Amino acid sequence: LEIAHQVQTVVLDKTGTLTEGKPVVTDVVLAKGILRNRLLKQAAAVEALSEHPLAEAIVAYAKEKEVAFEKAENLTATAGQGVEADVAGKHILAGNLKMMQERGIQLGEWEAKAVELAEAGKTPLFFAENETFLGIVALADTLKPTSKAAVDAFHQMGIEVVMLTGDNKRTAEAIARELDIQVIAEVLPQDKEREVRRLQEQGKKVAMIGDGINDAPALMRADVGVAIGAGTDVAMESADIILMKSDLMDAVTAIELSHATIRNIKENLFWAFFYNACGIPLAAGVFYPFLEWKLNPMFAAAAMSFSSAFVVGNALRLRLFRPKYAKTTTALPKEDIQKELNHKEEIGMKKVLKIEGMMCNHCTGRVEKALNDLDGVTAEVSLEGKSATVTLSKDVSDETLVQTVTDAGYEVVDIQ
Repeated sequence: LEIAHQVQTVVLDKTGTLTEGKPVVTDVVLAKGILRNRLLKQAAAVEALSEHPLAEAIVAYAKEKEVAFEKAENLTATAGQGVEADVAGKHILAGNLKMMQERGIQLGEWEAKAVELAEAGKTPLFFAENETFLGIVALADTLKPTSKAAVDAFHQMGIEVVMLTGDNKRTAEAIARELDIQVIAEVLPQDKEREVRRLQEQGKKVAMIGDGINDAPALMRADVGVAIGAGTDVAMESADIILMKSDLMDAVTAIELSHATIRNIKENLFWAFFYNACGIPLAAGVFYPFLEWKLNPMFAAAAMSFSSAFVVGNALRLRLFRPKYAKTTTALPKEDIQKELNHKEEIGMKKVLKIEGMMCNHCTGRVEKALNDLDGVTAEVSLEGKSATVTLSKDVSDETLVQTVTDAGYEVVDIQ
């Protein structure tokens, strides 16, 4: 708290923090003479060994197109460039423009095509087989619904916002223009911490918000590290604050709350000092020789108790805290909730609530207790499945179920 209210600059990771972290393939650009299946086959084979969101999207796309691919071997990752592996005796490169240039792969006119894709906010990945360029697979990751609102809220609070990412510069700049923020792109994982330190050396108090393993050093370096609840364990261990939901508006609320808390502490210190500055001289008889003012010990004791009650009461006002910058989205679209409300639920039916934000058994226990406290509801919550299975013995609306989970501090993202 003593640091959070002083934050002047917020540094944001892109993938999974500003964006959904679930990219999809948007374009497949083939080099001359290369068949589509050949590119997807080799791309999926290599990317199947990686856990990066971009790799998972490519594999999912290949499966969707029913492209069969073999198992890759000898996977090697190069930080800030990409990966490479052997597939059926052929060496496959999968990475960014820098990897292709360093390996001497001739791109020709396709380099300009990659620039065009990047300026449209897409991430182009290059693929080569031995010395032959195969083509480009472009992917796009959508912004989270509250990212724009959160950035605007930071700006209104007078806080500078910087996006720090290892993505292609043009892709990052396209997103930065949409959000109206500064961007530092093509940053290697080990250099994120250095960029945060550079901002600190300019005399700024820096908060870093991220979710990945690559963000951990930067989270530790920042004056305030904030980890997204759906992020990696390493990121959460490195952070000072963990957001229960993957919602940037919660980071705004955390800083607002820190301001309110520090303001409350200063008020209590002022009134305690003012009270004692007046009461102690009066009790000591300083004013008696001149004004014959004196303080009965019983009144002094009562006044001291009142002082303590005043300070505690002022502190309890924090329970009434409400964020100034309200969230602009709901757990479920209003029209979907209304549709469910208009539908009479069958008694005894089961429903599955997909819940975001649960990270431990304590979380599941809290959700399970909240749901079971509802009349006519029996619930079982699964941490692994991030879901709650509820059996209804009475007519309980979806809105009630959603609100119960929300009040417990978590978010319902789907009802089945």
